[in-house]
Amino acid sequence: MKYFFLAYAIVIVLFVGLMPIRGAKRAETPLRLFPDMDDQDKVMGQSADQFFADGVGSREPVAGTHPVGFLPDGKTELGGIPEYEFGGGTGYYYTGGIDDYYSNGMPEELALTADNVNAFLNRGKEMYEVNCTPCHGSSGDGLGITTSFGVPGVANLTLENYGQATYPDGRMFDVISNGKGNMGGYKHNLSIRDRWAVTAYVRALQVARKAPLSDSSIKAAFEAHQAANPAQAQ
Repeated sequence: MKYFFLAYAIVIVLFVGLMPIRGAKRAETPLRLFPDMDDQDKVMGQSADQFFADGVGSREPVAGTHPVGFLPDGKTELGGIPEYEFGGGTGYYYTGGIDDYYSNGMPEELALTADNVNAFLNRGKEMYEVNCTPCHGSSGDGLGITTSFGVPGVANLTLENYGQATYPDGRMFDVISNGKGNMGGYKHNLSIRDRWAVTAYVRALQVARKAPLSDSSIKAAFEAHQAANPAQAQ
């Protein structure tokens, strides 16, 4: 047994001796178990590459693409949506909070009326189905397709602890924006208006789940919900 520990100690000493001291400058290429981002398998700019028929490594952008946030006419938009709609502002509309507290109600900036609330909810439904359904399920019960693969900790949005009284609209907006736990943020995928639309749609799902079977109008339920819950600090 003592020879085992002796051999083990010799291996450790050799390993430490061969590895450079952290922060030391060396001319030789360092030994890396996991390559850093400055040493990637990639085609360097202006380099030749025989993978392509013309032997040129530098490629032109795919037809129809443009740099994020910049259009040929000089406007700063992303997918036709003004770039500021993806963040950077202050106030309830941008953060979901008023005076450092999560708040309830839809922001005035959305300019919701009886004429456009239906389109707003439909947009929320569309964005929810694309981005949220895989985990949270179509009804918000947390039984999306990812449960088949053992993804843990998916919130059941139909539970009381996710209702507006205990989980303000601003907090839901913030979680959609920045993520929480195993859920990543969607502030780079969804505009601010779309994040509020998803929040509104989730509230509509919650209200509709408790509504009588005779009342199938999500729009009416949401409007009643909004009338009873104007934007305010919580």
